[in-house]
Amino acid sequence: MMPVCSGIKRDGTKCTATVEPPQEYCWWHDPANADKRRRAASRGGKGAGGREIRDLKKRLSGVIDAVLEGSQDKGRAAVAIQGFNALRGVLELERRIKEQEEILERIESLERSAEAAQRGRAWGA
Repeated sequence: MMPVCSGIKRDGTKCTATVEPPQEYCWWHDPANADKRRRAASRGGKGAGGREIRDLKKRLSGVIDAVLEGSQDKGRAAVAIQGFNALRGVLELERRIKEQEEILERIESLERSAEAAQRGRAWGA
């Protein structure tokens, strides 16, 4: 049976993630990863993507309001909205790429840990 992480979750219960010996903690509770977790948490919701999305929403709302008020030509507004939609697509693509890079980084870290564990077992065999 695989050992379980020694960490405690935010709700006060024991973590149930399994760990490879000689590890005592999962990635989320390992003190060695504290800086990485802090950096990731501090980026949450504060990246350039968040500002760009807020700006895009504000500008789009402005165009819609201007059309409804009659101060913006509907044809020009339609072209502007198409441009905003293209920007939205680029922002989504950037988000997906970043997410994939983060997942790949975590997978590589797990693979390195698994390889190290395998080497440790070979010595003890």
